[in-house]
Amino acid sequence: MNKARNISNLIGRAIYGLISLGLVIISLTMMGVALWDIWISIHERTLLIAALLNAIGLIVIGMAVFDVSKFFLEEEVFSSSATKSPAKQREALLKFFVIIAIAISLESLVFVFKAGTEDITTLIYPTFLLISAILVVVGLGVYQRLTRDDDK
Repeated sequence: MNKARNISNLIGRAIYGLISLGLVIISLTMMGVALWDIWISIHERTLLIAALLNAIGLIVIGMAVFDVSKFFLEEEVFSSSATKSPAKQREALLKFFVIIAIAISLESLVFVFKAGTEDITTLIYPTFLLISAILVVVGLGVYQRLTRDDDK
């Protein structure tokens, strides 16, 4: 039984490692495409502001994907989940949701600037995205408050 558990654990870590590697490749590709679009925009003398706004969106998403990849490596590949205390598991969960909240907040700001320069009537969509980011942060605060007494 213990040998089967070790093999299962090893397979799980290998899969998370491959997923993490794939996410790193995707995030770096997104950032590279963003920089390439800026380069092309500068040399072809096209709309630089639009290229910069698109690049910010791609880089923010790429950064969030990279952070998720790093989280998977740290939490699922390099650390042993069997020896984690509930406090460490809560800390890992909070870290993951903070990454998500930051990514949603940054992406909503990019969409606000894009809507402000293109079509102000589409401003409602980034507003809802920003509200969802605020709700994630409030939810994290409530979760921390409710689970705070477990550490004592």
